Amino acid sequence: MSGDKPLKIFIVAGEKSGDDLGGKLIAALKQACGGQIIISGVGGEAMAAQGLQSLFPLQDIAVMGIVAVLARLPSIVKRVYQTVTAVAQQQPDVLVIIDSPDFTHAVAKRVRARWPNIPIVDYVSPSVWAWRQGRARKMRRYVDHVLALLPFEPQAHLRLGGPPCTYVGHPLIERMSSLRPNAEEAQRREIDAPSIVILPGSRKSEITYLMDDFGETVSLLAERFPAAEFVLPAVAHVEPLILQKLASWRIKPTIVRGEDAKYAAFRCARAALAASGTVTLELALAQVPTVVAYKVSKFEEPLRYVIKVPSIVLPNLVLGQNAVPELLQENCQPDKLASAMSDLVAESPQREAQLEQMRRLETLMQLPEGSPAQAAAGIVLRYAAHGK
Repeated sequence: MSGDKPLKIFIVAGEKSGDDLGGKLIAALKQACGGQIIISGVGGEAMAAQGLQSLFPLQDIAVMGIVAVLARLPSIVKRVYQTVTAVAQQQPDVLVIIDSPDFTHAVAKRVRARWPNIPIVDYVSPSVWAWRQGRARKMRRYVDHVLALLPFEPQAHLRLGGPPCTYVGHPLIERMSSLRPNAEEAQRREIDAPSIVILPGSRKSEITYLMDDFGETVSLLAERFPAAEFVLPAVAHVEPLILQKLASWRIKPTIVRGEDAKYAAFRCARAALAASGTVTLELALAQVPTVVAYKVSKFEEPLRYVIKVPSIVLPNLVLGQNAVPELLQENCQPDKLASAMSDLVAESPQREAQLEQMRRLETLMQLPEGSPAQAAAGIVLRYAAHGK
């Protein structure tokens, strides 16, 4: 900061997860600056709780799915230009874009073209390491620094010619107390009646393609472990489809709802069967041995040849090795899933090896000091105070 003049920071989030990150970032920025800061931009409830008056409701741009995006494309494009105009009026010391690259990068490109002296920080790296790797090099034209949630991403950007990138920590590392069992819950993991968590996904397509195979897998596991209990944390917006699919399951799991109940299930779980996604990172940090499964339609299947990573499982990518078994497409079959799961429910070398790697993963993801929001705020303030 120069004298008593407050720093002006413009933050653009495009969906709820970005808004959550933005809310924590604003709190850390205010703490670091003693309140001498002016925040403007686009956000939702979490950022509003920190004093942001959003340029427009987050719901206007938080659209998922090609059909939904195309239907509202004129409105979304209008919001892009409205945001760029607001940046022009504010002339902030730094622009921070958070995730949602289809929207936030459209804003960043236009800001860079018209006002090249405004530093731009991108909070959450696009998955350039997995597909469309050329995006990394293109980002150098309009992004000055990337704040990464995964520890392997800085090296990926370096290898691909992307912008400078720093690992600032994943928000999940702040939730370790919610993920880790107390003494009683840890004992529950060891008893002869194992609790097995079933996680068929949070998208309708995942439920459609995985639930039947997961149901047969549960039946096979119940034969091998007659005392086992099965728990299925249901995501609210797909729960009706889950309940519809459960009607044909021979063994009915206990349904739990909400994040607190999900984490409580993790803390007692002996093992988990999960669709690929962020939940696999939650399970790994909770130290629940896991088998990952995934299926897509025949139309989407060729996309596997576009993806340039040795695994689709986040813990495996962080570890740099395939510690968590993944059974995809034609390998996602009940007998194979049940066999892999049986190794993890029983006392076995496979179970112990995965637990050892999960302990290593926690070490890889921890920060030397401070929280992810504090690490991110430090870099944002450096650009705000000193420019590009």
